[in-house]
Amino acid sequence: MKEFDIAVIGAGPGGYVAAIRAAQQGACVCLIEKDKVGGTCLNRGCIPTKALYSTAHFWQRLKHAEDHGIRIDEPSLDYAVAAERRDNIVKRLVGGIEQLLKAHKVELFRGQALIEEPGRICIKRPEVTGRIRAKNIIIATGSRSVRPKALSIDGKNVLTSREILAIKELPASLMVVGGGYIGCEFAGIFAALGTRVTVVEQLPGLLEQSDRQVVKEVEKSFKSLGVEVHTETSVERLDAKGGGVTAYLSGDKQVEAEKVLVAVGRVPNIDNLGLEDAGVETKDGAIVVDDGLRTSAPGIYAIGDVTNIIQLAHVASYQAGIAVANAMGGDEKADYRVVPSAIFTLPEIGQVGLTEEQAKQQGIEVESGRFSYQASSKAQCEGESQGLVKIVADKKDGAILGAAIVGAEASSLVAEVAAAMRAGMSAHELGGKTIHAHPTLPEMIMEAAEDVAGLAVHKAGRRRDRR
Repeated sequence: MKEFDIAVIGAGPGGYVAAIRAAQQGACVCLIEKDKVGGTCLNRGCIPTKALYSTAHFWQRLKHAEDHGIRIDEPSLDYAVAAERRDNIVKRLVGGIEQLLKAHKVELFRGQALIEEPGRICIKRPEVTGRIRAKNIIIATGSRSVRPKALSIDGKNVLTSREILAIKELPASLMVVGGGYIGCEFAGIFAALGTRVTVVEQLPGLLEQSDRQVVKEVEKSFKSLGVEVHTETSVERLDAKGGGVTAYLSGDKQVEAEKVLVAVGRVPNIDNLGLEDAGVETKDGAIVVDDGLRTSAPGIYAIGDVTNIIQLAHVASYQAGIAVANAMGGDEKADYRVVPSAIFTLPEIGQVGLTEEQAKQQGIEVESGRFSYQASSKAQCEGESQGLVKIVADKKDGAILGAAIVGAEASSLVAEVAAAMRAGMSAHELGGKTIHAHPTLPEMIMEAAEDVAGLAVHKAGRRRDRR
């Protein structure tokens, strides 16, 4: 029976990164995956969704080509070609990861992993069963879509994010159940491509964890795209017949749609891993870990969505480095104080740290700086003048507590604020003391940071802080 220094279960953005990190440090490593390397993020989540987002954004920009003096007669959209492009991008990236694993001499096993005891794993495939030993095991099995029994998901008319990314034809109408980031991303994409979209959310508003001013920009966009939104509304029953679905909503409302997307959250994949027999503690459907990603069982670690700490691909990749370091004798601790995230609505959102509302709920007195895309020369030149940048700082010392950005390249712009927070910079140091190139979109970060003290140059109406 072959023995490895580290065996990683699950080849998503946590698992394959852990395997490569361990190999880089000289460990003998294997990676076990029952499906495709790259996990949900690459194959059925982040990447295919963003490929379609790129198509939707490009299609929207084409509609304003005449503003640039470019005349295009009767442009048309072939969704089948867009879907093929999406699938080809995924295929190339999966192949790239497989090559990286080979280059780092990571042994890849295909099959379902079952931890029989700490240090011993059974790998099952149809008609084949094998076993390996490993000094340390890292569990990175990710998560899956919640499938409420009441909503009768059939994979044909009523879909999860997995199935909707496999369709080859653009639906004439789509109802999205769930107004979180997954639901809002798909709602914006399909509405921009020409589908009639309805969003149903039980909570009072969309994107409840995001800054309210930022969400208002997304709501404006939804209105312009013709998206119908029902908040504080539940779906009581779905009736799928033939080529469509009738949704019965609370308040005696009905919605007819060709397809229904159920996007009400994700749950960790902890089934059929042998966790109980291996002595791995779970709570509320997730694996319990300490701040070094250690489970309750010696030599077994867990990272990514399966821990349900923060369900983001880049957090799983970050945790991979912590778990590997500790599996190889280190004592590192995860730090989640600065975690940027992106939501690819139209326009997109970038956010990090606390929102203004969250800071106030924690009893922190804050000052906020804002700057509009309309006031940015670069945004005007790009024809991307919708949006704003907001930076939240501690009123006491100007320390940056968070930022929320909505508009073009928001997902990239937020990285500067995250880096500044990590470095412990104040809003004044980011805005007044850091030179930004002109004309660029990052100048908006500078202006918003300066506006915390009312000192933004290209914005009128704020008081000047007398320091």
